[in-house]
Amino acid sequence: MLTPEPTPVATIRHGAVARALAIGGTVAVLTTVAIIAVLDLVPAIGMINPVRRTISEHALGPNRVLFDLALLLLAAGSLAILAALVRGGLVRSRSAAAVMLGLWSAGLTVVVLFPKHNWAVGPSLSGDIHRAGSLVAFLSLPVAVLLIARRWLRDERWSGHARRTRVLGVLAVLSFAPVVYVLVHASAVGGAWWQVLPLGVIERVLALCEVVAMLGVGGWAIASTRPAAR
Repeated sequence: MLTPEPTPVATIRHGAVARALAIGGTVAVLTTVAIIAVLDLVPAIGMINPVRRTISEHALGPNRVLFDLALLLLAAGSLAILAALVRGGLVRSRSAAAVMLGLWSAGLTVVVLFPKHNWAVGPSLSGDIHRAGSLVAFLSLPVAVLLIARRWLRDERWSGHARRTRVLGVLAVLSFAPVVYVLVHASAVGGAWWQVLPLGVIERVLALCEVVAMLGVGGWAIASTRPAAR
């Protein structure tokens, strides 16, 4: 039995939903950037040293609600962008890229559910889970971005977006270099690895590169939902 072609109304509705997801997801990611920027750059609000302290330390003070909101917006916005990419045919729903992007959002959610632990008072299961969630998120996003880009590098319509997205993915991967250096240096000469370089700066550079990569994917998703692109 042949499947009937979608009606123009159904096609328009499908495109409108995809566009709403793409725009809404990108706005959510931008909102996350704005919230974290305020927490980091306005001392009266953030109350931590962004050079030495990690982003997650905002959750240990009175700004936990704002921090949690920022991360949940980032997780939800990323999933919305993924949904737009799937609806637009740029990503297969069961592909490795979709799985990696889902793990990115899942890792961010775990970071919220299991806040950063104050290691000065000793180890904790919650702190270990928090670290694991952070690691999953940070590793999954660059892989997802590179996989999304790879499929379209030779496509006549999307090769430009694919190349730009690949560059952002590579930058996200390279942002891990200081982390690797810190761990290798500490293991070679001893001492606390988090004191080798300003940990707050390293993490923020890494987070910024990854969020910018996510915004690049969001921009691609928006472009794919324009009427002329379909």
